[in-house]
Amino acid sequence: MSSFLSRREFSLRMASACSLLGFSGLPALISPASAFAAEGNEISRQEEAIHQEVVFKAAPHRVYNALTDPSQFSKISELSMPGATASISSEAGGTFSLFKGHITGRHIELVPNQRIVQAWRDDGWAPGVYSIAKFELHQSGAGTKLVFDHTGFPQGSAPHLATGWKSHYWDPMAKFLAQSK
Repeated sequence: MSSFLSRREFSLRMASACSLLGFSGLPALISPASAFAAEGNEISRQEEAIHQEVVFKAAPHRVYNALTDPSQFSKISELSMPGATASISSEAGGTFSLFKGHITGRHIELVPNQRIVQAWRDDGWAPGVYSIAKFELHQSGAGTKLVFDHTGFPQGSAPHLATGWKSHYWDPMAKFLAQSK
């Protein structure tokens, strides 16, 4: 299902919005042909996104390592999915495979102890579909505030993904960091 508006839907919405605002003559001036220069140049304003903030009782370097070290992440994933292991490159541009290959992708940016940006995908998505997962780490007292943003995933996936981040990443990671002081 596409998240883009068709030219017809755009025209109908513009006409409705203009009439609500009292612009009776404006809808005739806005046609699908004049609204877009060419077919396929539509802009979506309906993308779903996930924003989560989590505080861990661990220094930023420990949180960063938990997310990027395959042996540590394997211990985290084991807490939510027994038998799960992780393969994680330590280089920007390198690949990762998590949770028995259900999650794969590439590191776009790795700034030690500060930021991780990944092209991230679920194995159930259509081939070639990747989202962007961004992890920002901020010192918060003796701990770390992780500011997480996830965008570009298939429409309708947000509730499942938001729950998954909590149950497969944040909760087990908090347990792991508490145990491995």
